[in-house]
Amino acid sequence: MKIDKKYESLVFGFFMALGMSLFMSFAMTLINVGINHVFLKIWMKSWGIGFTIALPVSLILPPFISKLVKEIIQEEAGV
Repeated sequence: MKIDKKYESLVFGFFMALGMSLFMSFAMTLINVGINHVFLKIWMKSWGIGFTIALPVSLILPPFISKLVKEIIQEEAGV
């Protein structure tokens, strides 16, 4: 299945949120709980919560961050 190019930013945001929330929740669960018999259950719960927060954030923030970056990055002289 191919998705139309006009949805590229949405698909990118979805997969970025999925991946970032997966790795961040793993690291935070490992630090806070350690490896034990409930690690997987706690990690999956944390991942679910993290993803529900990360998805809308990854779709809302990029335009604002892009504008901020353009304001703080100096363009080359004479261009």
